[in-house]
Amino acid sequence: MPVHPISSLSTTVLALRRAGCVFAEDEALLLHEAAASPDELSVLVERRAAGLPLEHVLGWAEFHGRRYAVDAGVFVPRRRTEFLVAQAAALAPRRAVVVDLCCGSGALGVALATALDRVDLHACDVEPAAVRCARRNVGGLGQVYEGDLFDPLPAALRGRVDVLLANVPYVPTADVELLPAEARVHEPRVALDGGGDGLDVMRRVAAEAPEWLAPGGSLLVEASERQRDTAVDVLAAAGLSPRVLVSEELYATVLVGTARRIT
Repeated sequence: MPVHPISSLSTTVLALRRAGCVFAEDEALLLHEAAASPDELSVLVERRAAGLPLEHVLGWAEFHGRRYAVDAGVFVPRRRTEFLVAQAAALAPRRAVVVDLCCGSGALGVALATALDRVDLHACDVEPAAVRCARRNVGGLGQVYEGDLFDPLPAALRGRVDVLLANVPYVPTADVELLPAEARVHEPRVALDGGGDGLDVMRRVAAEAPEWLAPGGSLLVEASERQRDTAVDVLAAAGLSPRVLVSEELYATVLVGTARRIT
C-alpha cells in the first residue's frame, strides 16, 4: 500500500506501526533525521514499510558506538557481534596484524582497529557489493580484498596474523527460510547460509587458520548456543586450542581457537 506524504512524526509512527515495525517510534525519529525534505521522508518511510531493513533505508548501521555505511544487499552487522570485537580487543597485542574474513561492511575490522593502538588491518569478502562498502568504511585504516575466504590475502601474511575475525554464516540451510524477511530477502544468502549444520564455512576457515595465525594468535567466530559443542570440536580438529565465551546480555556465543605458541 502506498504511503501518503509524511508531515509529522506521529504520522510516520502510525505508518510504521501499520507496517509491523516493532520499534516504530525509534525508527521514525531516525527517518526524520535522515530526510532532507517531506518528499524524501515519504520515500524513506515507504521503503521501510515495504520491508527493507532500516539500515538499508538509512544507508548506515550503528555498531560498537559508531555508524558504518551499509549499502543495499550488504549484510547488516548485528549488535551481538560487538561481544566478539570486545573479546578480540582483549586478546590482541598492541601492534596487531588483524584479518577480517567475511567482512561484509567492514564494521568488525574497523571497530577492532579503532579500539587498539596500532593495527595492520586486512579485510576480505566474496560479495562485490560488500567489498565496495567495506572499502568506504575501512578507508585508510587497511586493505580490503575481493575473494573467497583466504584466497585473496597476501601470502606475506601467512604465519603473522594475531587476530583472525571470521563472522562466518552459521544458519543451517534448512533454517534460512525461517529467518525474518529483512534478512532472508534483503541480505545476501552467502552471508547467512552455513550449510547442513550451519558450520560448513567455519570448518573451511578453521582448517586453514593455523597456516595464517602467528604463534599464539587467535581465530574468533560466532555460533549459536546449540552449535557450541560441535564448533569446539571443529576448532580442536584443526589443531587450535578452543574455548567458549558467552554474553547472556547480547545472546552471543563466541568461539576462540588459539594457535600453539613456539616453545
